[in-house]
Amino acid sequence: MNNRLEQLLELHREDPQDTFTRYAIALEYNARQDFEQAKNWFERLRADEPDYVPTYYMLAGVYRASDEPDKAKEIYQAGLRTAKKMGDTHAFAELSAALEELEEEEI
Repeated sequence: MNNRLEQLLELHREDPQDTFTRYAIALEYNARQDFEQAKNWFERLRADEPDYVPTYYMLAGVYRASDEPDKAKEIYQAGLRTAKKMGDTHAFAELSAALEELEEEEI
């Protein structure tokens, strides 16, 4: 474990419900290419905070990196529904582009 991850995990112990800390931990695992841990943290965050739109883009990317395109597609689609519900047009555009790119890769 590096210092950054240790610091984030300590922050999580102090406030286990802090959305941004949990998101940052998942990002850190993703950056280390520890996709199983990244999936675990992102999936738990998605279950607890389903309206936190950034989770969907990153989680789908982890599934893509793990060679699980069908699961990535499912997450992108859920993210699109959530972004639309939340009125987040920027995230909607990013999720749409990522989904389109994934679908093109499958052709």
